[in-house]
Amino acid sequence: MPRIFTPGNIDKEEKEIRKDYSDRHTPHVICDDQAKRGRKFRVKVRLGEQHPHPDDADHYIAYLQLWNRETLIAETRYQSGAFGNELSHPGVDFYIHPRISMNLSAMALCTKHGPWQSESIAVEVFD
Repeated sequence: MPRIFTPGNIDKEEKEIRKDYSDRHTPHVICDDQAKRGRKFRVKVRLGEQHPHPDDADHYIAYLQLWNRETLIAETRYQSGAFGNELSHPGVDFYIHPRISMNLSAMALCTKHGPWQSESIAVEVFD
C-alpha cells in the first residue's frame, strides 16, 4: 500500500522547512458546510495555497479526486502539459447532488512525490 501524505504527517519543525513542498502538494476542499438534499452543490478541489506545482513531463499532478469518507465520488485526470508546462495550482469544480450528510476530502497524485490527502470537511445535508 502506498504511503499517503497529509499535512499532519510532517512534524512542526520539518513543516516550516518544507512549507513550500507540503503546500504545493496538499489538496484543499472548498465548499459550504451545508447543502440542500438533491440540489446541485459545488465543491472546489484546489492544490496548494501559495506555492504552485510544476507541470513537467516527469513531474505533474496526475489526478484530483473527491471522496466522501471511503467512497470516491468524483475525479479528474491530467496529462503532463495540461497546464502549459507552467507552474500552477491545479483545481477543479465538482458538482454533486448530495443525499446524506458528508465528510469530504480530496486526494491528489503527484507523479514524483506520490498521493496527498486533504483535511476533511463536514457537510450537513438538509431538506
